[in-house]
Amino acid sequence: MNTNTTTDQIRRRLAAVDPAAEITDDELTRSRDRSLAAMQSLAEAAQDNGRATVSNKLAPHLAPTELSARRPRRTRMWLTSAAAAAVVAALIAGDVIGLAGWRGGATAQAAEVLNNAAETTIKTTDPVVNPGQYLRIKSTNVWASYSTEQDGSQYRWLDTEKSDMYIPADRSAEWVWHRSGRVPTTFFDATSKDYVLKQNIRPYPEVLRARNGAFYGSSGWWDATDLSKLPRDPYRLLNSIYKQTVGKGQSVDGEALVFIADLLRTGVVPADLRAALYKAAAMIPGVTVTEGQANLDGRTGVAIGRLEEGPARTRQELIIDPGTGLLIGERSVLTQAQEGIPAGTATTWTAIETSVSNTAR
Repeated sequence: MNTNTTTDQIRRRLAAVDPAAEITDDELTRSRDRSLAAMQSLAEAAQDNGRATVSNKLAPHLAPTELSARRPRRTRMWLTSAAAAAVVAALIAGDVIGLAGWRGGATAQAAEVLNNAAETTIKTTDPVVNPGQYLRIKSTNVWASYSTEQDGSQYRWLDTEKSDMYIPADRSAEWVWHRSGRVPTTFFDATSKDYVLKQNIRPYPEVLRARNGAFYGSSGWWDATDLSKLPRDPYRLLNSIYKQTVGKGQSVDGEALVFIADLLRTGVVPADLRAALYKAAAMIPGVTVTEGQANLDGRTGVAIGRLEEGPARTRQELIIDPGTGLLIGERSVLTQAQEGIPAGTATTWTAIETSVSNTAR
């Protein structure tokens, strides 16, 4: 059968039964029943058209990614497209995934931290950028890199890049982005370090300028018009995130938290949406407080995270300043050693800090 069609059907059915406009216990129950019926029919249709099976052979994953000009969202297909359509339908029918709020949420401790952060962030004034000024987003970014040679040998290390982005008060005007380039900074074995030295891998600093933030030919997903379309109601927001991430990542709940982390780390999320994202994260099953005093690039906050039990044993974390409700940063931590990288390593992380600047340097 046409798996793209099946996936589209699933998305349309999910959209059709969204009870977001009437969030009551009765409506939630009725919506659940409608969704189960709709998704059950899709699952049966998929079985009747060839009985798609789930491949147990997942693509091997490790947080390291190939070098790229811009850091992409850490989104990975967790099943083949054929399996994804059938499995998503089955998961929804089996109550594994559905509209937000059916399957519990974060632990009580994590939910308290997130909901308190949501309340605090509303009271924390966002930087006021006047005409002629810029919102400055200063960040330190770390992620893993790897290289595979023709003889099959592989080398892995961590890169660090410093970034300064200047967003004008009029966001349709010219944005300026200073990038230090990726600098190899952390090695896990002498062989990989020697390889980097021999290959003379060096950073390529650059200064990018583009109207409306279209640095690479199109506006980034940080575009304010995109943010304005996201629901501010936490229930509707999480429901929307589940729909947008169907079939991606290692798990539906894990990918929802990745989506939230990736959006928050842009540094351009306004207070009302930040609060909604925190409250949405509090409704994701499996979210816990992973570290009460987490240090990220010299700043300390509370780490909220979720453990992935898939082939890539990782823990996605948000690190929040409980005093201001602001995001300090986010990181992905290996919970099991992989390909020579020890457990406990943050293979990707971003620390952010926002301020107002009169110039774009």
